[in-house]
Amino acid sequence: MNTQSDESNLDEPPLNPEVPDWIPTRGIQLRKAGVQFDAVRVDGDEGRALADRLARMTGGTPGPVVEEANGRRAVYFLVPIGSTSYRSWPDGVTRLTAGPNRVSYIPVPALGGLTWPLTWRYRPTTRDHLVHALLLRGALHPEEP
Repeated sequence: MNTQSDESNLDEPPLNPEVPDWIPTRGIQLRKAGVQFDAVRVDGDEGRALADRLARMTGGTPGPVVEEANGRRAVYFLVPIGSTSYRSWPDGVTRLTAGPNRVSYIPVPALGGLTWPLTWRYRPTTRDHLVHALLLRGALHPEEP
């Protein structure tokens, strides 16, 4: 007699090899900068406008961008490790990196379920696609018409 069930657990999302393993299956988790990625944070409406400008520059796939609904209403751009170093960034931009005497943590929501106050403004599309730091920096200062 077969005692194994063919039913799947409806609470667990199916495993997708393209989904990065740093995304939690539910809720929110903090990820240490410098392990899978670093981040650039821009608060408020400026961060949201920047994310949308970057999306237009990249045909709708800017890389993973997380936004916060309360507090500073931060927007986190997940960038490759070390890609923000040795560059000047304007006021209002916070680099979340790791290094000597420096540890930063970046909040990451699950792809679905209860993750308030965080959500994906732009979801990760593939395992290795992150926000391009130079494009992000360029989008911070669009040319005036």
